[in-house]
Amino acid sequence: MTTAVVLVLALASRYVRRVEVTGGSMAPSLLEGDRLVVVASPWGRRVAPGDVVAVPDPRTPGRLLVKRVAVVDRARGTVDVRGDAPDASTDSRTFGPVPHASVLGRAVYRYAPPGRTGPLARPREYHRA
Repeated sequence: MTTAVVLVLALASRYVRRVEVTGGSMAPSLLEGDRLVVVASPWGRRVAPGDVVAVPDPRTPGRLLVKRVAVVDRARGTVDVRGDAPDASTDSRTFGPVPHASVLGRAVYRYAPPGRTGPLARPREYHRA
């Protein structure tokens, strides 16, 4: 294996992870069993409202949450995350904003199940002009 291949694999393992959606908090955009590719930027890319992100659950160590960014407070360094289905979601309305540094990455692609694969689109209300 060449040095370049080893470097690419090392970077990929550090900045790319796979996450499975559990529960119905992101319906109808994401459904239980959807599998996502989550990418962390090596350059510290800031997330924006509308992005789907993976964050550690502030209440349960070791558990990941998949939520949509609602508000970014750059002055305080926090991100307000919410589920698309408010009645089925435990999110920043319950536990408050999370530190921006705790965002593990942005979900960019759904790779499973078959028939639901493809890039994740930002909802229309988040589109910028």
